[in-house]
Amino acid sequence: MQLTISLIASVLYAALGFHFARTRFTLNPRRCPLLRPTWEQVAIVVPLALHALALYHSMDIGAELNLGLGNAVSMMAFATIVIYWLGSFVYEVEGLQALMLPVAAVCVLLPAIFPESDDLAYAALPAFRIHLFISVLAYGLFTIAAAHALLMAFIERRLHRGAMPLMLQKLPLLTLENLLFRLIWLGFLLLTATVVSGVFFSEQMFGKPLEFNHKIVFALLSWGIFAALLAGRAIYGWRGRTAIRWTLSGFSMLALAYLGSKFVLEVILHRH
Repeated sequence: MQLTISLIASVLYAALGFHFARTRFTLNPRRCPLLRPTWEQVAIVVPLALHALALYHSMDIGAELNLGLGNAVSMMAFATIVIYWLGSFVYEVEGLQALMLPVAAVCVLLPAIFPESDDLAYAALPAFRIHLFISVLAYGLFTIAAAHALLMAFIERRLHRGAMPLMLQKLPLLTLENLLFRLIWLGFLLLTATVVSGVFFSEQMFGKPLEFNHKIVFALLSWGIFAALLAGRAIYGWRGRTAIRWTLSGFSMLALAYLGSKFVLEVILHRH
């Protein structure tokens, strides 16, 4: 049943991603509506609900919580789509759906591809659940920021070539850049809260501060990169390619902090 639900959600994500790519990234104005119809926002709710149901079963939410690699990536992809879906009611920004929905179509299937479990006996603790919720939101926001940076790089490259899809002509780089830094600021605050709450949670669980393993090092490197980017923006007015490079670098460190370590341990070394 869980695999069936995941497959249906994957197909719907992929179909919607294809729709957004076909209607947004086109040079034919007759096939590119200038206003997003309401049905698109409603349609995304269906695979999201199926994704949530599949996660609920695969993570076995209860006294213990299965946070294996597949579930972790799937959960972060789910949070990313939810955050973007909520933001789409506020910001008139197009293009990201075509980037993120195909990724979600793959991620929703990962719990079946990587079924290794990583049951956390302390998952019922409120402190851990708060820490997990904040960290997932931070990952989601930085994922959207990274997708924004990729979209900005794509637009900048197409501008130099002189061919731009109609929908992207409505997205000035300055608008995207301002939204990018809003996402980074909010993600940075949540990442800071994640680090702080991690310290307190570690002391509550093990009676000692966090150990400086590879996961903590990469997380702190990511925090430092985003802190430097925000400082450079405020002091030196960093923008454009500089902002894109720093954003993608910070996101890469953040991905390595958790997902990279879990991939090595669970897939390569077969450890939990």
